[in-house]
Amino acid sequence: MSFYTSLSGLKAAQTDMSVISNNISNAGSIGFKRSKAQFGDIFASSPTQSTKMIAGQGTRLNGITQQFTQGSYESSEKTLDMAIVGEGMFVVRGEPPREQVAYTRNGSFTKRPDNQVVDSTGAKLQLLPVDANGNVTDNTLAGAFDFVIPAASPSDPTAELVNVSIGLDGLVTATFTDGSDTILGKIAMATFPAMEGLRPVGDAHWQSTGESGPPTIDAATNGPMGAIRSGALERSNVDITEELVMLIGAQRNFQANAKAIEGASQISQTIINMR
Repeated sequence: MSFYTSLSGLKAAQTDMSVISNNISNAGSIGFKRSKAQFGDIFASSPTQSTKMIAGQGTRLNGITQQFTQGSYESSEKTLDMAIVGEGMFVVRGEPPREQVAYTRNGSFTKRPDNQVVDSTGAKLQLLPVDANGNVTDNTLAGAFDFVIPAASPSDPTAELVNVSIGLDGLVTATFTDGSDTILGKIAMATFPAMEGLRPVGDAHWQSTGESGPPTIDAATNGPMGAIRSGALERSNVDITEELVMLIGAQRNFQANAKAIEGASQISQTIINMR
């Protein structure tokens, strides 16, 4: 039994090191959120047995949870680089025919040749419709639409685009050569009842699940959505010093369990060689 008990410890330490290694490797990834492995003990006995006479049977992985704490920020000279100060996430939509909706903290957006604003995976950033005063008129996923930067003023095709500005509340305004301004919408953001239940799909993107609950869609500065900082990017929330200390601890656990297996093997060999 001691073999299997120590073997479960070896597997747990290996999983712990894998999680920590993944955190360290993504320390420079924009919008990445660190993960933490959580373990629980294994204990089993029949109803008629006294638990005072039974040892545990090892450990098992309860789950790998993500830590959605705020990451540090770095300045950027691009207007389409955005960082969120709060709990919200950007809403992006994939290409047809699936047009799968995902949520991300990676605010590194660029403009494609067709003037659509996309993230690093090519998913299109979503906007919410607003009225003339900049108030959101539809805060649902069905009402959200693709962020497309106009090449010219809607009222004057000869007036070319000069600038695009993004406010703290996510209001996107386009300015043209004739001095006119056009409000394009507000950047769609989402929060969830249980952020830890989101399903990671890579590239700092997540999808909603039954464990996360349905998304609440709204604009920035509303509730826990937070504010949007244009010209900045949120780095990962990985603390290298903390991760290295945890990695050393996981290595020590692995070595200790390996020693326990070696000791059990020696005891078994001694018993077998007894005459």
